Amino acid sequence: MSDRPFKLGVLIWPQYTPWQPMIDAAARADQLGYDSIWTWDHLYPIVGSPEGPIFEGYLTLAGMAAATDRATLGLMVGANTFRNPALTVKMATTLDHLSGGRAVLGIGGAWFETEHNAFGIDFGSGFGERLDRLDEAVEVMRAMLDGRPVSARGEHYDTRDVRNDPPPLQERLPILIGGAGEKKTLQTVARYADAWNVGGSPDQVRHKDEVLRRWCDEVGRDESEIERTLQGGAVVVRDSEAEARRVAAEIGRLNGGWEGPKFTAATSTSICRRPSTPRRSSASRERSGPRSREWPVGPADERGGRA
Repeated sequence: MSDRPFKLGVLIWPQYTPWQPMIDAAARADQLGYDSIWTWDHLYPIVGSPEGPIFEGYLTLAGMAAATDRATLGLMVGANTFRNPALTVKMATTLDHLSGGRAVLGIGGAWFETEHNAFGIDFGSGFGERLDRLDEAVEVMRAMLDGRPVSARGEHYDTRDVRNDPPPLQERLPILIGGAGEKKTLQTVARYADAWNVGGSPDQVRHKDEVLRRWCDEVGRDESEIERTLQGGAVVVRDSEAEARRVAAEIGRLNGGWEGPKFTAATSTSICRRPSTPRRSSASRERSGPRSREWPVGPADERGGRA
């Protein structure tokens, strides 16, 4: 997705917010030079009370595309259960044209049962089945994005020689897969993904990265072709600790009674200071050199399950 060694993205919450401030935040992030802008793909709020407002993901990205010029745009991550994979490709391709070639197709297995039950969307029998669906869906997506007619191979989808016309503006519209399941999700990442999103502690991420590398070896994929991305959690940066705590509490209050971001006190100097001996995160540990790392700022989201 980029040859730069490090990138920074922002995840803008589509819940408990009016439309225009959300779009203004995307425009501001673009002006400030963030490399990527993301939003969720949920039908009910996932932070705080679910009994509140939230905008649909792809139409939110369309609005952001009209207000931005340079940052890439994607769902962190799309719920595979919400849409037929061929339709998802058409929507991502349309976003690519609308944005001038800046779309990323973010996708995951889905996890929030409450919204599925409310909207009458099939949630499947468990994580395992949803991740089987994801694997089959992403195979269809990759073929369509690459300009090949494709028929679904398995029991979950029934596409028949489906094609994607017009193609995306990008020569290779990237697929980002979110999730950390070692038996299924990371195998799907190894086979089809251009980028992978994960959360967790440095040790947890380091372990998941090693599992991904093993899957790449097994399926014959060069692991350096897969961009590593990491969610950094909800971040509040202010000039004083007191002001940061006040803003964090207000964010929680506005998001359905959420307790607010977990707080770690730091000064602007300590945030910006370059350590004398840089410590390399799991995402930056290189064997043959994984592609650039991207760090979307936003809350962790359990996407891929444990399978």
